[in-house]
Amino acid sequence: MVNIITLLSEVAKQNGLIPDALQLPDCEISPESVQVVMVSEVPPRDPQDGFYSKAPVSDYMKSTLGLFEMAGVPVQSMGDILGLGIYITTAVKSPKSGYTVDADVLNSHLPLLEAELALFPNLKAIMAMGDVSIKAVNKIVKARTKKNVIPSQSTYKIRNNEYFWGSVRVFPSYIITGKNLLIEKGKCDMIAEDIRRMMELLQG
Repeated sequence: MVNIITLLSEVAKQNGLIPDALQLPDCEISPESVQVVMVSEVPPRDPQDGFYSKAPVSDYMKSTLGLFEMAGVPVQSMGDILGLGIYITTAVKSPKSGYTVDADVLNSHLPLLEAELALFPNLKAIMAMGDVSIKAVNKIVKARTKKNVIPSQSTYKIRNNEYFWGSVRVFPSYIITGKNLLIEKGKCDMIAEDIRRMMELLQG
């Protein structure tokens, strides 16, 4: 078992980041059990609203569980999602300070996401949920392969295509968090479809 906070805190220190200023996934997992990493964009301003919050149902989990339900995947908690072999994290480990994520902030946090992705020997898929996540995954892949894994086009134009980083399937999709997300039916339908495709890969 690996304690993610302990692991990423050490990576943060090595890269000049202050662990206490970050929101890191609060979980212990067996790396071999994880086959999918879902990369959301940023953590919430209030840690109690995050994916790994101890709150009964946080804002982030409310929207995430709703999308899994739409996809026909019966989960009721983060524990259920982890039990399926799916680990959820964020591309950046601190909340947005403005409307967008500064490039410098994204770049400084990339070693953390890279450490997470490298942790899982049985990884089959990465879901890049939102523009910031797509950009982060592209940066990590490009540093190794000299090219992006996901084309620089609108997500709705490319999400039905298949992209691979080696043997790992990379799904470009939309951000899975936000209080108003579940009223955006068109976008939710597309996210749910992407989750269904990911589950088909996971179960196949």
